[in-house]
Amino acid sequence: MPYTPHTKNEVREMLDVIGLERESDLFALVPDDLKVSKLNLPDGLDEFSTFSLFKKLAAKNVTDKCMFMGGGYYDHIVPSAVDALAGRSEFYTAYTPYQAEASQGTLQALYEYQSLICELTGMDVSNGSMYDGATALAEAALMAVRITKRNKVLIDAGVNPTYIKVVQTYLSFRDIELEVIEMNKDVSDLENVESKIDNTIAAYLFQNPNFFGSLSDFTAISDKLHEHKALAVMSAYPVSLGMLKDPASVGVDIVSADGQSLGNYLSFGGCNLWYDCYKNAVY
Repeated sequence: MPYTPHTKNEVREMLDVIGLERESDLFALVPDDLKVSKLNLPDGLDEFSTFSLFKKLAAKNVTDKCMFMGGGYYDHIVPSAVDALAGRSEFYTAYTPYQAEASQGTLQALYEYQSLICELTGMDVSNGSMYDGATALAEAALMAVRITKRNKVLIDAGVNPTYIKVVQTYLSFRDIELEVIEMNKDVSDLENVESKIDNTIAAYLFQNPNFFGSLSDFTAISDKLHEHKALAVMSAYPVSLGMLKDPASVGVDIVSADGQSLGNYLSFGGCNLWYDCYKNAVY
């Protein structure tokens, strides 16, 4: 039913208090030449053209303020089709895949999602979902430790600070050493990273683009890690993979990411689709 906050009696009571006959009297002071009788609008635009037009209009505003909030998250377009598809009954009525015959919508959605993630990352396998981007990276570190049978992990300081804290928490209970590699200003200090790689390292964890939005080429680092039987673990921004070289091409072994940008706006965080992807993974 429609939401009507006030009854007709309540509206009448409020008008009586301020001495007006009808609601339209609230605008009686507006000059007639400022009142709009009709709108002379051009032909309609598609969604992205409209967004581009509004962006150009907004760019006319002049400000000297810089926004530094939301490190590691970037503004992005969410097509209207996302909400339309997510709201289809065959998807939203099938929440848990415990009973296969009753949850075909969920199983299909996960299959399509995992297929897309494998295409974006170049990985061979993608799991269904972790809890969030931070825990996905922590689980990737644990996976690297299990595969290599080593108990030391390197992590780049350019990784989201929240992610680093979560990884530290996870590994601290497993008797695994974690060393944070400091940066060279706002980019990874690749020479320092190379000097730290030896046969005791299970993996090197890095983020690209990093928390500060900087990009680096980690191909040589991946090669160095592989020489010492260690793994390259990358925390990615999934939307950027549509433009950047995919992690598999950089020699990355495990990719983790926060899928918030694949369906949610910046103002809506929370549990969405996060994942780890594995190259030639062994379970």
